[in-house]
Amino acid sequence: MSSRPLSRIRKTITFRLILWYSAFFVVSTSFLFLLAYFLLSSSVRTKDRQETHEKLDEYAAQYRAGGIEALKHEVALEERSAKDEAFFVQLTGSDGSELFLSNPDRWKDFDLKKIASTAGEPITLRNYRGTQTVDIESLVLSDGAVLRVGQSAEQREALLETFREVFVAFMIPAVVLGIAGGAFLASRTLRPVRGLIQTIRSVSTGQIEARVPTSHTGDELDELVLLFNSMPEKIETLITGMRHSLDSVAHDLRTPLTRLRGTAEMALQSEQNPESAREALADCVEEADRILTMLNTLMDISEAETGAMKLQLTEVSVSELLADTVNLYAHVAEEKKLTLNLDSAEDLFLTGDLNRLRQVMANLLDNAIKYTPSGGRVELAAFARNHDAVIVVKDTGIGIAPEDKPKIWNRLYRADHSYSQKGLGLGLSLVKAVVQAHQGRIDVASKPGGGSEFTLSFPSS
Repeated sequence: MSSRPLSRIRKTITFRLILWYSAFFVVSTSFLFLLAYFLLSSSVRTKDRQETHEKLDEYAAQYRAGGIEALKHEVALEERSAKDEAFFVQLTGSDGSELFLSNPDRWKDFDLKKIASTAGEPITLRNYRGTQTVDIESLVLSDGAVLRVGQSAEQREALLETFREVFVAFMIPAVVLGIAGGAFLASRTLRPVRGLIQTIRSVSTGQIEARVPTSHTGDELDELVLLFNSMPEKIETLITGMRHSLDSVAHDLRTPLTRLRGTAEMALQSEQNPESAREALADCVEEADRILTMLNTLMDISEAETGAMKLQLTEVSVSELLADTVNLYAHVAEEKKLTLNLDSAEDLFLTGDLNRLRQVMANLLDNAIKYTPSGGRVELAAFARNHDAVIVVKDTGIGIAPEDKPKIWNRLYRADHSYSQKGLGLGLSLVKAVVQAHQGRIDVASKPGGGSEFTLSFPSS
């Protein structure tokens, strides 16, 4: 096998998860073994020392009661009953001379001179080969003699050796189990990721309907899958919207461009008629302005929606903003015999781009006047609410159908009744985009024949 596939495998998250899980499993198991080994060793050692100390006190009591003969008799009884498990017993005089030594043949491999200078201190003595160990406790008696009692650590070492062998035998399947468990967990954990990769490859080849299977576990990866599955739907919706917008733009541009071309052709065909040519050029300029207005408005909406719109932020007086807008449309409202009312708090201010806010209010007031029959009423109001500057534009016009309300913010959307009025179908799209660019929000309440009420909220300064 070449090194390239191995290198690719080593770079995968699956391999790293298996490696980390196996390492963690083995290290944790080893740590638990070491802890258990330490506790077992400490417990057994403490138990052996306690038994040795108790035996030392017992032999010392026999010596005090009957002297050295009583001690010998007691040791002899212990040796006959315990045999290989008998204790090591040594009694030395006050001058260091050896008075008694139990079972000398058994302890000939130990250098007893090493304990001659110790009295009252527990020591550990190893034989010449280092294969056996004896734990020795000593006690200075009242006559100056020193009694030493030792117990072989052979059984303890055998127990610990068995424990170590069990651990070694256990670690081999433990490592295999760790690798297998890591592979299983990595496979289960990364299953949604593999599904994502496969689905992304399908989407990249044009299969936009492809979806990642969900596990319904409710974890982070499942949430990621749900979010990813919602993206193709949103993309499809956006593509559909873009197609609709392009169709609408193409449709709306076709008419002025056709008129523009027709007017230009008429001007070219007219002979020695400067007045007709002038009128044709004027019509061409008007149609060109209409096209430029549409394109500029579309660009403004796109900039506002993507956050690229440059706003010249200043402190804006809401009452002055509304008063300027009302003055601008007062003549139009008067011609249509509409009542135009303004009620605004004088001390209400917000931070925004004055020209963009004028566009917002002009579009809303223009729509209100446009769709309100003669004799109707249009009202503008502004007030503070919960640290927000609130502007309300209310009319008694034809209203908006419930099925049209969600669509009025779409670019180039015009309801059926709107085609009788001049317009591009971009005004409310621009209004919403500019309001959101100012960190504000806009809501509408309307019903057919009952008028409309647009409510704008901006953070007040």
